[in-house]
Amino acid sequence: MQRKAYVPGLAALLAALVAGCTADTGTDGSAIDSKAGGTPSSIAAPGKYRTLLEPCGSIARSTLKDLLPGAAELPEEQQQKILRGTSAVTYDTDRRVGCSWKADSPDASHHLSVDFERVVSYDTAISDDDRAQEVFAQKQAASSVPAPEKPRDDKVQESSPLPGSAPHLAPRAATPKSTPTATPTGSADADGTGAGTPDGLQPRFLEGLGDAAFIDDVLTGAGAGSTAQRRTVSVVFRTSNVIVTIVYGEQPARITEIPDSKELQEKSQSLAAKLVDDFIG
Repeated sequence: MQRKAYVPGLAALLAALVAGCTADTGTDGSAIDSKAGGTPSSIAAPGKYRTLLEPCGSIARSTLKDLLPGAAELPEEQQQKILRGTSAVTYDTDRRVGCSWKADSPDASHHLSVDFERVVSYDTAISDDDRAQEVFAQKQAASSVPAPEKPRDDKVQESSPLPGSAPHLAPRAATPKSTPTATPTGSADADGTGAGTPDGLQPRFLEGLGDAAFIDDVLTGAGAGSTAQRRTVSVVFRTSNVIVTIVYGEQPARITEIPDSKELQEKSQSLAAKLVDDFIG
Protein backbone atom coordinates (compact mmCIF):
# COMPACT_ATOMS: atom_id res chain seq x y z
CA MET A 1 0.00 0.00 0.00
CA GLN A 2 2.81 2.42 0.84
CA ARG A 3 4.61 1.72 -2.44
CA LYS A 4 1.50 2.43 -4.49
CA ALA A 5 0.98 5.78 -2.75
CA TYR A 6 4.63 6.83 -3.32
CA VAL A 7 4.63 6.34 -7.09
CA PRO A 8 1.74 8.72 -7.87
CA GLY A 9 3.31 11.33 -5.57
CA LEU A 10 6.64 11.18 -7.44
CA ALA A 11 4.87 11.48 -10.78
CA ALA A 12 3.03 14.59 -9.58
CA LEU A 13 6.31 16.18 -8.45
CA LEU A 14 7.98 15.55 -11.82
CA ALA A 15 5.01 17.00 -13.66
CA ALA A 16 5.16 20.17 -11.58
CA LEU A 17 8.89 20.59 -12.30
CA VAL A 18 8.36 20.16 -16.05
CA ALA A 19 5.55 22.71 -16.06
CA GLY A 20 7.70 25.22 -14.19
CA CYS A 21 10.60 24.88 -16.66
CA THR A 22 8.20 25.28 -19.59
CA ALA A 23 6.77 28.49 -18.14
CA ASP A 24 10.25 30.04 -17.74
CA THR A 25 11.27 29.46 -21.36
CA GLY A 26 10.91 32.45 -23.75
CA THR A 27 9.32 32.05 -27.14
CA ASP A 28 12.63 32.90 -28.86
CA GLY A 29 14.61 30.45 -26.75
CA SER A 30 16.63 33.17 -24.93
CA ALA A 31 16.36 34.35 -21.35
CA ILE A 32 15.92 38.06 -20.54
CA ASP A 33 18.32 39.51 -18.00
CA SER A 34 16.29 40.69 -15.04
CA LYS A 35 18.99 43.31 -14.28
CA ALA A 36 18.18 45.06 -17.55
CA GLY A 37 14.55 45.43 -16.49
CA GLY A 38 13.42 43.03 -19.18
CA THR A 39 14.85 45.19 -22.02
CA PRO A 40 17.71 43.90 -24.24
CA SER A 41 20.80 46.18 -24.30
CA SER A 42 21.02 48.53 -27.33
CA ILE A 43 24.11 48.88 -29.54
CA ALA A 44 25.07 52.26 -31.02
CA ALA A 45 24.83 52.59 -34.79
CA PRO A 46 27.98 52.01 -36.86
CA GLY A 47 29.45 54.78 -39.00
CA LYS A 48 28.49 55.37 -42.60
CA TYR A 49 31.92 54.66 -44.07
CA ARG A 50 33.63 51.27 -44.09
CA THR A 51 36.41 52.20 -46.56
CA LEU A 52 38.54 55.24 -47.43
CA LEU A 53 39.44 56.97 -50.68
CA GLU A 54 42.84 56.23 -52.17
CA PRO A 55 44.63 59.44 -51.08
CA CYS A 56 47.22 59.93 -53.83
CA GLY A 57 44.53 59.45 -56.47
CA SER A 58 41.89 61.52 -54.70
CA ILE A 59 42.91 64.86 -56.25
CA ALA A 60 42.57 65.58 -59.96
CA ARG A 61 45.72 66.33 -61.92
CA SER A 62 44.39 69.78 -62.93
CA THR A 63 43.74 70.64 -59.26
CA LEU A 64 47.24 69.56 -58.27
CA LYS A 65 48.77 71.76 -60.97
CA ASP A 66 46.83 74.72 -59.63
CA LEU A 67 47.90 74.02 -56.04
CA LEU A 68 51.50 73.30 -57.04
CA PRO A 69 52.30 75.88 -59.73
CA GLY A 70 55.98 74.96 -59.77
CA ALA A 71 55.17 71.52 -61.16
CA ALA A 72 53.76 72.94 -64.41
CA GLU A 73 57.14 74.46 -65.25
CA LEU A 74 58.97 71.13 -65.14
CA PRO A 75 59.52 68.57 -67.91
CA GLU A 76 56.75 66.00 -68.25
CA GLU A 77 58.68 63.20 -66.55
CA GLN A 78 59.38 65.32 -63.47
CA GLN A 79 55.78 66.53 -63.42
CA GLN A 80 54.55 62.96 -63.32
CA LYS A 81 56.80 62.16 -60.38
CA ILE A 82 55.64 65.16 -58.36
CA LEU A 83 51.94 64.78 -59.17
CA ARG A 84 51.95 61.09 -58.18
CA GLY A 85 52.59 62.16 -54.61
CA THR A 86 54.13 60.20 -51.74
CA SER A 87 51.96 57.86 -49.70
CA ALA A 88 52.04 58.25 -45.93
CA VAL A 89 53.28 55.27 -43.93
CA THR A 90 50.35 53.77 -42.03
CA TYR A 91 49.82 50.40 -40.38
CA ASP A 92 46.11 49.97 -41.12
CA THR A 93 44.98 51.32 -44.48
CA ASP A 94 41.36 50.52 -43.61
CA ARG A 95 41.56 53.06 -40.80
CA ARG A 96 44.02 55.73 -41.97
CA VAL A 97 45.74 56.79 -45.19
CA GLY A 98 47.49 59.89 -46.48
CA CYS A 99 49.51 61.44 -49.28
CA SER A 100 51.78 64.48 -49.74
CA TRP A 101 53.10 66.59 -52.61
CA LYS A 102 55.76 69.30 -52.91
CA ALA A 103 56.87 71.50 -55.79
CA ASP A 104 59.42 74.32 -56.04
CA SER A 105 59.45 77.24 -58.45
CA PRO A 106 61.65 80.33 -58.78
CA ASP A 107 58.99 82.35 -56.92
CA ALA A 108 57.94 79.99 -54.12
CA SER A 109 57.69 76.44 -52.88
CA HIS A 110 54.34 74.81 -52.14
CA HIS A 111 53.48 71.73 -50.15
CA LEU A 112 50.20 69.84 -49.84
CA SER A 113 49.07 66.86 -47.80
CA VAL A 114 45.81 65.04 -47.18
CA ASP A 115 44.99 62.66 -44.36
CA PHE A 116 41.90 60.43 -44.21
CA GLU A 117 40.97 58.81 -40.90
CA ARG A 118 38.05 56.40 -40.40
CA VAL A 119 37.05 56.43 -36.75
CA VAL A 120 35.64 53.30 -35.14
CA SER A 121 34.20 53.23 -31.64
CA TYR A 122 34.92 50.13 -29.61
CA ASP A 123 32.31 51.10 -27.03
CA THR A 124 28.94 49.63 -27.97
CA ALA A 125 27.20 52.53 -26.20
CA ILE A 126 28.99 55.19 -28.32
CA SER A 127 28.41 55.42 -32.05
CA ASP A 128 31.23 55.79 -34.57
CA ASP A 129 29.91 59.26 -35.44
CA ASP A 130 29.99 60.41 -31.81
CA ARG A 131 33.50 59.07 -31.36
CA ALA A 132 34.58 60.83 -34.59
CA GLN A 133 33.16 64.09 -33.23
CA GLU A 134 35.31 63.64 -30.11
CA VAL A 135 38.43 63.19 -32.27
CA PHE A 136 37.43 66.25 -34.32
CA ALA A 137 37.08 68.31 -31.13
CA GLN A 138 40.56 67.23 -30.04
CA LYS A 139 42.00 68.42 -33.36
CA GLN A 140 40.20 71.73 -33.00
CA ALA A 141 41.51 72.17 -29.44
CA ALA A 142 45.07 71.63 -30.71
CA SER A 143 44.66 74.27 -33.43
CA SER A 144 44.52 78.07 -33.32
CA VAL A 145 40.73 78.04 -33.71
CA PRO A 146 39.05 79.54 -30.64
CA ALA A 147 36.84 77.22 -28.64
CA PRO A 148 33.09 77.80 -29.04
CA GLU A 149 31.75 80.24 -26.46
CA LYS A 150 29.58 78.69 -23.77
CA PRO A 151 26.08 80.22 -23.62
CA ARG A 152 25.60 82.54 -20.66
CA ASP A 153 22.72 81.97 -18.27
CA ASP A 154 21.40 85.47 -17.57
CA LYS A 155 18.63 84.08 -15.38
CA VAL A 156 20.95 83.12 -12.53
CA GLN A 157 20.31 85.42 -9.58
CA GLU A 158 22.16 86.02 -6.34
CA SER A 159 21.08 83.69 -3.54
CA SER A 160 19.10 85.31 -0.74
CA PRO A 161 20.68 85.31 2.74
CA LEU A 162 19.36 82.84 5.26
CA PRO A 163 17.03 84.24 7.96
CA GLY A 164 19.04 85.76 10.78
CA SER A 165 22.30 85.75 8.81
CA ALA A 166 24.33 88.79 7.86
CA PRO A 167 23.52 90.26 4.45
CA HIS A 168 25.79 89.11 1.65
CA LEU A 169 28.14 91.83 0.45
CA ALA A 170 29.50 91.64 -3.08
CA PRO A 171 33.31 91.89 -3.24
CA ARG A 172 34.76 95.15 -4.45
CA ALA A 173 35.87 95.14 -8.04
CA ALA A 174 39.60 94.72 -8.38
CA THR A 175 41.62 97.50 -9.92
CA PRO A 176 42.10 96.68 -13.62
CA LYS A 177 45.58 95.47 -14.42
CA SER A 178 47.28 95.14 -17.74
CA THR A 179 47.46 91.49 -18.76
CA PRO A 180 49.34 89.93 -21.64
CA THR A 181 47.15 89.02 -24.58
CA ALA A 182 47.55 86.04 -26.84
CA THR A 183 49.36 86.77 -30.08
CA PRO A 184 46.84 86.52 -32.94
CA THR A 185 47.64 83.96 -35.58
CA GLY A 186 49.77 85.57 -38.27
CA SER A 187 50.65 88.66 -36.25
CA ALA A 188 54.13 89.70 -35.25
CA ASP A 189 55.57 87.52 -32.49
CA ALA A 190 58.63 87.55 -30.28
CA ASP A 191 61.09 86.62 -33.01
CA GLY A 192 59.74 89.20 -35.44
CA THR A 193 58.09 86.76 -37.85
CA GLY A 194 54.51 86.98 -38.93
CA ALA A 195 52.11 89.48 -40.43
CA GLY A 196 48.53 90.39 -39.64
CA THR A 197 45.87 88.05 -40.99
CA PRO A 198 43.17 90.07 -42.78
CA ASP A 199 39.79 90.45 -41.09
CA GLY A 200 37.47 87.54 -41.72
CA LEU A 201 40.35 85.16 -42.44
CA GLN A 202 41.36 84.33 -38.88
CA PRO A 203 41.20 80.68 -37.76
CA ARG A 204 37.50 79.83 -37.45
CA PHE A 205 34.76 77.24 -37.82
CA LEU A 206 33.34 76.74 -41.31
CA GLU A 207 29.71 76.31 -42.26
CA GLY A 208 28.37 73.99 -44.95
CA LEU A 209 31.41 71.72 -45.12
CA GLY A 210 30.61 68.19 -44.03
CA ASP A 211 29.12 67.70 -40.57
CA ALA A 212 31.68 69.98 -38.90
CA ALA A 213 34.75 71.85 -40.13
CA PHE A 214 37.34 74.47 -39.21
CA ILE A 215 40.21 76.30 -40.90
CA ASP A 216 43.52 77.24 -39.30
CA ASP A 217 46.09 79.73 -40.63
CA VAL A 218 49.60 79.97 -39.19
CA LEU A 219 52.51 82.14 -40.33
CA THR A 220 55.95 81.11 -39.06
CA GLY A 221 59.61 81.43 -39.89
CA ALA A 222 60.95 78.95 -42.41
CA GLY A 223 63.47 77.70 -39.84
CA ALA A 224 67.10 76.61 -40.12
CA GLY A 225 68.33 80.20 -39.89
CA SER A 226 66.22 81.37 -42.82
CA THR A 227 64.51 84.75 -42.61
CA ALA A 228 61.81 83.68 -45.09
CA GLN A 229 58.25 83.22 -43.88
CA ARG A 230 55.99 80.27 -44.44
CA ARG A 231 52.21 80.23 -44.21
CA THR A 232 50.39 76.98 -43.53
CA VAL A 233 46.63 76.65 -43.91
CA SER A 234 44.83 73.61 -42.54
CA VAL A 235 41.25 72.59 -43.20
CA VAL A 236 39.79 69.79 -41.08
CA PHE A 237 36.30 68.45 -41.64
CA ARG A 238 34.22 65.51 -40.47
CA THR A 239 31.66 63.62 -42.50
CA SER A 240 30.00 60.88 -40.44
CA ASN A 241 32.84 58.73 -39.04
CA VAL A 242 35.58 60.01 -41.38
CA ILE A 243 37.86 62.95 -40.57
CA VAL A 244 39.79 64.63 -43.39
CA THR A 245 42.76 66.93 -42.79
CA ILE A 246 44.16 69.11 -45.59
CA VAL A 247 47.42 70.99 -45.04
CA TYR A 248 48.47 73.49 -47.72
CA GLY A 249 51.46 75.79 -47.40
CA GLU A 250 53.57 78.28 -49.28
CA GLN A 251 57.05 79.73 -48.72
CA PRO A 252 58.03 82.60 -51.04
CA ALA A 253 61.55 82.74 -52.39
CA ARG A 254 61.93 86.42 -51.44
CA ILE A 255 62.20 87.15 -47.73
CA THR A 256 60.26 90.39 -48.18
CA GLU A 257 57.15 88.59 -49.43
CA ILE A 258 54.41 87.18 -47.21
CA PRO A 259 52.17 84.35 -48.48
CA ASP A 260 48.62 85.47 -49.18
CA SER A 261 46.10 84.15 -46.64
CA LYS A 262 43.08 84.64 -48.87
CA GLU A 263 44.48 82.70 -51.81
CA LEU A 264 45.71 79.78 -49.72
CA GLN A 265 42.46 79.58 -47.76
CA GLU A 266 40.26 79.73 -50.86
CA LYS A 267 42.20 76.95 -52.56
CA SER A 268 42.20 74.80 -49.42
CA GLN A 269 38.45 75.19 -48.94
CA SER A 270 37.78 74.45 -52.62
CA LEU A 271 39.74 71.20 -52.33
CA ALA A 272 37.89 70.32 -49.12
CA ALA A 273 34.52 70.83 -50.84
CA LYS A 274 35.55 68.45 -53.64
CA LEU A 275 36.63 65.78 -51.15
CA VAL A 276 33.34 66.10 -49.26
CA ASP A 277 31.49 65.45 -52.52
CA ASP A 278 33.73 62.46 -53.27
CA PHE A 279 33.04 60.88 -49.89
CA ILE A 280 29.31 61.55 -50.00
CA GLY A 281 29.37 60.36 -53.61
